[in-house]
Amino acid sequence: MSPPSSLKQEFLKKWITGLQRCSSSKKNMSILERKKAIKLSADIAMACARNGTTFWSRALIANASKDGSDDKHLVEKISGPESERLIMTKVLTGALSCNKRIRSKKILKRSCGIRRTRKCAPQVALATSIARRLVKKRTQVLKSLIPGGEFMNEVSLIEETLDYIRSLRAQIDVMRSLASVSGLVNHN
Repeated sequence: MSPPSSLKQEFLKKWITGLQRCSSSKKNMSILERKKAIKLSADIAMACARNGTTFWSRALIANASKDGSDDKHLVEKISGPESERLIMTKVLTGALSCNKRIRSKKILKRSCGIRRTRKCAPQVALATSIARRLVKKRTQVLKSLIPGGEFMNEVSLIEETLDYIRSLRAQIDVMRSLASVSGLVNHN
């Protein structure tokens, strides 16, 4: 991972490019349209600042680049010529990840059939069952929060989540700095 300051600088450059593209494409935007444009350009800028090295960044770029989407032009403007490479990488790794997951489930089912059941106290079995359900439910929630999370196994999901959180924190720091500078300029 690149140092936080260089990630922030790269994000800021790409985000400004995205904001300029949004403002030049449509002059009279409603507040909701502005909000959507700011969020979309910030998400794409952060994903492009990561250079497609993470699954979540490739998922964000691919979702914004879907055919028939007006956002595809924004992705091309922010990421430049590398956007097609990032999209194709996402499509290929998503298919491979899905195949691995299906294959590992089959192996797991076979191994569970061979495993002997241990006799244990009913309370321990109940607690274990509740803990498994709780972990599974929380994992599903986390998969829904991380872009592209539905295609990840648990280990890569945790790694991607940590990276996504770091990137969101960098994004927040840049936005706060920009807001404070804007406030100072408008105040003077």
